[in-house]
This record gives sequence, C-alpha cells and structure tokens, in this order.
Amino acid sequence: MKLVTISKQGRGALGVAVANGIIIDIEDALQNVPATHEVPTTVTAVIEGGESVLAALRSYVAALPIAGAEAYARKESDIEWGPCVTHPNKIICVGLNYRKHAEETNAPIPDYPILFNKFNNTLTGHLKDIAVPKVTEKLDYEAELVIVIGKNTKYVAKEDALSHVFGYCAVNDLSARDLQLRTQQWLLGKTCDDFSPLGPYLVTADEVGNPNDLWIKSTVNGEVRQSSNTSDMIFQCDEIVSYVSQHMTLVPGDVILTGTPEGVVLGLPPEQQVYLKPGDVVTIEIEKLGSLTNRFVPDQG
Repeated sequence: MKLVTISKQGRGALGVAVANGIIIDIEDALQNVPATHEVPTTVTAVIEGGESVLAALRSYVAALPIAGAEAYARKESDIEWGPCVTHPNKIICVGLNYRKHAEETNAPIPDYPILFNKFNNTLTGHLKDIAVPKVTEKLDYEAELVIVIGKNTKYVAKEDALSHVFGYCAVNDLSARDLQLRTQQWLLGKTCDDFSPLGPYLVTADEVGNPNDLWIKSTVNGEVRQSSNTSDMIFQCDEIVSYVSQHMTLVPGDVILTGTPEGVVLGLPPEQQVYLKPGDVVTIEIEKLGSLTNRFVPDQG
C-alpha cells in the first residue's frame, strides 16, 4: 500500500495512492462512503495502529468505488503534498554508508554505523519549494532510502529487524557542506529548515520486499548525478535497525535515513564542484518508492 500525506490548511490528512495516478482522500471518502469499522485518517494513526489498523484501511479502500468518485478521488497533480511521515519521534541518519561514496570523499570505511540526527523542522513534502539558506554557499543533494519503524523496537536481532519495519520512502538528505564541515559535528549542516523532503509515498514493507537491493538515483535539472543500488550499503537495513535498537528504543513512526551513494557534489574535484542554487530542480528516485522532486528558491526570510 502507498500512503501519502495531503496538506490541508497546514495539517496533514491521509491519502492512499491507487491505480492511474489517483489519490484517495480518506477524510473525504469517509464523509461520502461511511465505514462499517474504524478507519484511520492520518499516516501517523496507520503507523501507530499496527497490522489491524492497516488491514482495516486496506479493506475500506478496496471496497471504495473509484469511477465517478470525484468527491474523494483526486489526481496526484491536484493535491498539495506533505511529508509522507509527519511526526517522527526520532530522525536518525547514517553517514558514509555506501562504499563508493566513502571512497569518493576519501573517507575510511567505518567499522560501525556513523549516526547523527535531524529534527522535525527539516521535514517537507514532494513538490514543495525549498529555500536555499542564506548561511550556506555549498548546498548539496543526497538521495537516500528511509526506513520507517512500525513497532516498539529494543535489542532486536538482525534476523528479526525487518519485521519491525512499517515501510520505506525516499528522502533528499540536504547538506550544507560548509556548515557541516565547519566543526567535527555535522548537525548544523544537516538541520536547516526543509532539509529532509520525504516522499512522495510511504510504501508498506510488503510491497517493497528486499530493501537491500533497490536502485537509487538523483537528478539535478534532468542530469543524472547519482545512480547506484542499495546493495552498495556498508551496513544494510537489517543491520542498521538492529544496531540502533541496541542503544535506544525505536518507536512507530521513527525514521532512519540510511546514507547516500556516490555522485554528490562534495565527491567531485574542487574545480568541478557546482552546488545547488535557486532555480535548480532535484529529483530523488528509488525503485518501488516513486520520484521525489523539489525546486530550490531564494531565501526571502
């Protein structure tokens, strides 16, 4: 199942993507086709509700008439997208997690996952404009696979870790390199407003299958910059979830950004480095998860 967040007057409502580019607005559907059982109306409620709530949503959507259902069936082009996960308790990131990316930046292959965090101010959605902060001259893109946790998870074994995953989505882990590398701590360069566009879809784990074998790419103004596969990860998804859970309790809705492949601006020779600027359009595409696009604009703040 592909879940989306529909932005409605500053709040996020649940949508479900069905065939032919149609999004079912669940709130509006319930007003027109009442359910015989409780149906969630936000992405957070689906994630936190567990398998029974997801099953109830599946059953309701499967029974909905789509033809002639203009009251609740929207074209993707007609909705305003929010981040596909809206209220994570934790945003955890893994740095230098692709072998070729570590090599292009002349960094040693890490012995343990390098973890850092972001905050909810970085969340935004598909097709939202992103202001280039005034404080950076080196804004870089990073295509990444995101793990979304679906169960309380503590001390989980690697062999069981993926059973604790609700689903997956794409992110552009935006990085202000001059801020990131100003000190030994990366946080400042990773946490400017809107630095984590998530989406367009949150795809349930059953539809994704093996997350450790998905092609992933980024384009800037139509030019392919990154093209790789999640199989190049140093620490794969099951290892990451297990490792993090040894140190902190993961809860439903937590997101883990799993690192980026080679092809970022930082990995180029200095004379070839051209960082993002207003007017640029970046698309992150991951197999089975769709394409996430954002345009960059001047900071008017």
